[in-house]
Amino acid sequence: MAGPGSGHDVVIREREPADDEAIRRLNDLAFGSPFEGKLIEELREAFIDAVELVAVEDGAIVGHILFSALTTMVDDDAVPTLSLAPMCVHPDHQNAGIGSALVETGLDLARRREWQAVVVLGHPGFYPRFGFSAELASGLDAPFEGDSFMALELVPGALDGDDGLIVYPTAFGLVS
Repeated sequence: MAGPGSGHDVVIREREPADDEAIRRLNDLAFGSPFEGKLIEELREAFIDAVELVAVEDGAIVGHILFSALTTMVDDDAVPTLSLAPMCVHPDHQNAGIGSALVETGLDLARRREWQAVVVLGHPGFYPRFGFSAELASGLDAPFEGDSFMALELVPGALDGDDGLIVYPTAFGLVS
């Protein structure tokens, strides 16, 4: 994939352990704090990092996305669900389609690995283009609500039901 006007090829691929330091530095830079880097480390240590991708340009990691497993129940049935968090693109490479490519590639891989739904706490102007919906997420009992908390069914009807519950892993630092 080439970013518009970049003149360079950006490759989206799965994360390798050798990428970890560059991923941490990129998240620290993009978010302005070490929280996301620590979150990524804790999700990996808990073995719930299900889909993790990097965007590489000229040998440098310029984007990163992580999807981790969540405990999700709908009407007493477990629904294989992922949390999309965090996702970042180097500030010098934003608005070139890299974030969209990371999300699209990650969602495609999640479907192929038979996950049924994905939730995200993110920008309501960005994620709906991929099918995420705050309305769909509003039916889930979760630590988040409002327009920024969105859900996407990878399998139609996966989140249909009267009683939905999402429990985030302790790495997210949420008090339930």
